[in-house]
Amino acid sequence: MSEQRSAAEKEHASRVREMFGTIAKRYDLLNHLLSGNIDRRWRRLAALRVRDRLTPGRPQILDVACGTGDLSLTLFELTGAHVTATDFCRPMLSIASRKLFQRSADIKVVEGDALELPFLDRSFDAVTIGFGLRNLAAVEEGLREFLRVLKPGGCLAVLEFSKPQTPGLRGLFQFYFTKLLPVMGGAISGSRSAYTYLPDSVQTFPDQNQLASLISRVGFEDVSYENLTGGIAALHLGRRPK
Repeated sequence: MSEQRSAAEKEHASRVREMFGTIAKRYDLLNHLLSGNIDRRWRRLAALRVRDRLTPGRPQILDVACGTGDLSLTLFELTGAHVTATDFCRPMLSIASRKLFQRSADIKVVEGDALELPFLDRSFDAVTIGFGLRNLAAVEEGLREFLRVLKPGGCLAVLEFSKPQTPGLRGLFQFYFTKLLPVMGGAISGSRSAYTYLPDSVQTFPDQNQLASLISRVGFEDVSYENLTGGIAALHLGRRPK
């Protein structure tokens, strides 16, 4: 990695960390409100798909870029696994810790960067990331880190915004995401820039097929994806070779 790229990654990470720290207190409200609560259904589906791929017993799941802990909590409730939640934004992680405590969820919370995960090689049976991959300064490096900490045969699940597949839905989504969401999100959160960043980051992120190809290129096998709500979001699955 060049010094120039390293500096660019650090600058990107700093901006993302600051942005999410600014909106942390309103993050859950806005997620559910602006998605019409459909984000809960997406997370539940992701957890069920991971559960289908886990071995019997009490497997270890790492939820990267956990934010305020919604996916971590869903994984814990639906899989019965040992879940570790990690994020590099302390205000988001503090909210997650309080939420998990209130729900009596035995989930380990660790502050850490997705590009330098503070875990040993081959530590987890599954790695998940929900709506966080596009925020990484280097997506491919992040995927390589996920591969590193997965046990052989372990499952990767990436839940992320994507590209709607039908022209009509694509047009509606584009209008809502680029015109309405920044105004509503900015008014409620107090940070219009954060909700301008959201559609911008989705627009520049790989589409379903491109992301599947990237995941395969990094070294995952059995890579597949399913479109959610017409492709507004997509769930990508892969497996570390045995």
